[in-house]
Amino acid sequence: MRTADLLLRVGVAFAFLFPPINAFIDPYAWIGYFPAFMRDIVPEMALLHGFGLIEIVIGLWILSGRRIFLPSIAATVMLLFIVIFNFGDFQVLFRDLPIAAAALALAVLHRPRPLSTEPPTK
Repeated sequence: MRTADLLLRVGVAFAFLFPPINAFIDPYAWIGYFPAFMRDIVPEMALLHGFGLIEIVIGLWILSGRRIFLPSIAATVMLLFIVIFNFGDFQVLFRDLPIAAAALALAVLHRPRPLSTEPPTK
């Protein structure tokens, strides 16, 4: 189970760490995935690198293995929105769905457990 958890975390983290790093080298390969309405509100490079910073935080947090329920949910939602807002590019973005499923699996594995209200048994 620990090995599977580690593999899921490394895979999802890689999917969140590669784009912002590569965006410094080739920003125009990535900016087109933002909806036009977002690019009209925020300058493109600020949007790209601001979002990249969020991706780096999520990727490193998931990689850390500490309290990763929230970043795993955030990763799932972000990936689903990327696919939804860029459905015309589904031939490329279909890969984001299995990554979203892996992030959701991490969220399920690391969901907070409710505290028991029953007294301990003797």
